[in-house]
Amino acid sequence: MSSPGWTPDFLQASALFEPLRPAGNGLEHLHDWPDIDALEHLRDHAAAPPVTRSDKPVRFVPQNVAAREFAQQYEPRIYLAGEVQTRAHNLHDLFNALVWLTFPRAKAALNQLHYQALLQEHGNEKVQRGPLRDTATLFDESGVIVASSDAGLSKLLQDFEWKQLFWRQREAVCTHMKFFLFGHGLYEKALKPYTGMTGKGIILAVEQDFFHHPLALQLAAADSMLDNFLFGGAAAPVILSPVPVLGYPGWSPDNANEAYYDNSQYFRARPTRAAD
Repeated sequence: MSSPGWTPDFLQASALFEPLRPAGNGLEHLHDWPDIDALEHLRDHAAAPPVTRSDKPVRFVPQNVAAREFAQQYEPRIYLAGEVQTRAHNLHDLFNALVWLTFPRAKAALNQLHYQALLQEHGNEKVQRGPLRDTATLFDESGVIVASSDAGLSKLLQDFEWKQLFWRQREAVCTHMKFFLFGHGLYEKALKPYTGMTGKGIILAVEQDFFHHPLALQLAAADSMLDNFLFGGAAAPVILSPVPVLGYPGWSPDNANEAYYDNSQYFRARPTRAAD
C-alpha cells in the first residue's frame, strides 16, 4: 500500500508527463514519497547529471529555514554550492527535481539568470526586480518548449490563431511540432488539468529530423537549444508566447471535438494594442 498522498505511477497519468518519464524511471516502484536519497539516486542515473553554470554538481538537499544571508538564499545557494533545497512530500519540489534531471542545461541557465539578477539587487535598494528575472521566473514555473520545423505553424501560435493551428492544421501540428512542458508549476497543475491551464512558450526552430529521434535525444537537443536561447538575448517577457496547453492534440480528450476550440475564454484572441 502506498503512503497517503503518494501515487507511484503519476507520470503515466497523462501524455503531458512524457518528458519526465526517463528521469523519473523507478518512481513507480516506490511505496512512499521519494526522500533525498531516492532523488540523489535518480540524479546519479540521469542521462546527464546536472551541473550549475558555476561548475558545481547539483545535489538535492532538505530545505532549511528561511535564510537571511545572500549565499544561503534559494537561487544563490544553487549557483554557489549546487544545493537545490527540496521539501519532503511536496509535489512542486519533486517536479522541480525531475525537471533539473530532464533539462539540466536549461535549468542551470535559468539559475544563473536568477543569480545574476539577485546579485544586482543585493545591497542596492535602487535596483528593482527587472524583466530578466520576471522572465526567468515565468518560464521556470510555467514554461513550455515548442519545437517546430514549420515557420507558418509557429506564426499561427504567435498570432493566437488557436483553432486554425490545433484543429484545421491538426495533422501538420502532429507532424511538424512537438510541445514539452518545462515549468514545474505547470507539471503540478497537469495532475488535475483544467480548462484555462496556460503555459508560457518559447519556440525553438528545429529540422524535421528532430521528430524522428528517440525521446531521449529530443530532450537533450531541446535542452541544449533552450540553454543557448536563454543566453542569446532572451531577456524580456515579450518572448514568451501564451500556450493553452490542453489544445495540443491528444493532451485532452475534449479537444477531439472541433467545438472545444470555440471557447474564447480559454483560446483567447490576440490582445489589441492601443494606438500610440
